[in-house]
Amino acid sequence: MYRQFLKSTLLALIWGAMLAIASTALAQGAGVVNVYTARHYGVEPVFTQFTQETGIEVRFTSASDPALRERLRAEGRHTPADVLLAIDAGSLWLAAQDGLLQPVQSQVLEQNVPAALRDPEGRWFALTKRVRTILYHPDRVDPSEITTYEALADPQWRGRLVMRPATHVYTQSLVASLIAAHGEARAEEIVRGWVANEPTLIDSDTRILETLAAGGGDVAITNHYYLGRLLNADPNFPVRIWWANQDDRGAHVNISGAGVTAHAPNRDNAIKFLEWLSGATGQRSFADSNFEYPVNPAVAPHPLVADFGPFLTDPLSLAEYGRLQAAAVALLDRAGYR
Repeated sequence: MYRQFLKSTLLALIWGAMLAIASTALAQGAGVVNVYTARHYGVEPVFTQFTQETGIEVRFTSASDPALRERLRAEGRHTPADVLLAIDAGSLWLAAQDGLLQPVQSQVLEQNVPAALRDPEGRWFALTKRVRTILYHPDRVDPSEITTYEALADPQWRGRLVMRPATHVYTQSLVASLIAAHGEARAEEIVRGWVANEPTLIDSDTRILETLAAGGGDVAITNHYYLGRLLNADPNFPVRIWWANQDDRGAHVNISGAGVTAHAPNRDNAIKFLEWLSGATGQRSFADSNFEYPVNPAVAPHPLVADFGPFLTDPLSLAEYGRLQAAAVALLDRAGYR
């Protein structure tokens, strides 16, 4: 009887200890990283691969960059989010300025992500590069006619342009780069020229390219990887890429990137997640899933993207997209670009 009592007591103590350990692990979110992501193309297979390789479960919530920043502000220190994954450098800059991201020191991230593609204070890191450039239909446009974003304001393109609306951050960051390059007065002159050319405005880069292919325009501005996806599905898709501004500052480059949230409940897992995404395996998975360019210089781009050929990129600091965003929005409004 006494032995049975001791046995029962010992089992109870062991079971209680196990429950305490499990409860502590659960409270700390061990094995979990919670991601707020504006990048929605191809993320689930990437997150699944990370979990398979590390054992850390990825739980994610998708929304636009502005909506996710607003949610982080509203949740404050009670947020479940560990990582903010954005599709625009300006959005990450704004999140850092608002105190929504915390500094991270990681030799792995500093080795994998070039200094020009990360925040000097370690609050955010680029993970892929996306080039917003000029696309054209080769049956209707001689590529020798195409030069720069600025030249699309010339009257020869009237009724021939297809572009994204002013409300999208891609347009805002491109115009921010024009302000940085030329000053507000000249940038506004360029945008007014675009408006005078009566562009067809479509709030989807995929539909812009499909419209171009169907004869609804001759030239467009989109991110390069949308063409990559369409060519991957149909190698005969009738649109070609032109790297803009190759005789001056280079093509406009933006990023998808991420930072650890200011109140991340699973900070260590968040850092492991960013380190993995910046490493060779994560870069191939994350960049190739959407035909973007890796930021890690040791990783080659997808062969389809590599076939687009070499090009010069605008060296403008990515932070300028955020710093000049409000000015870009106001300029677009003044110029009548809707």
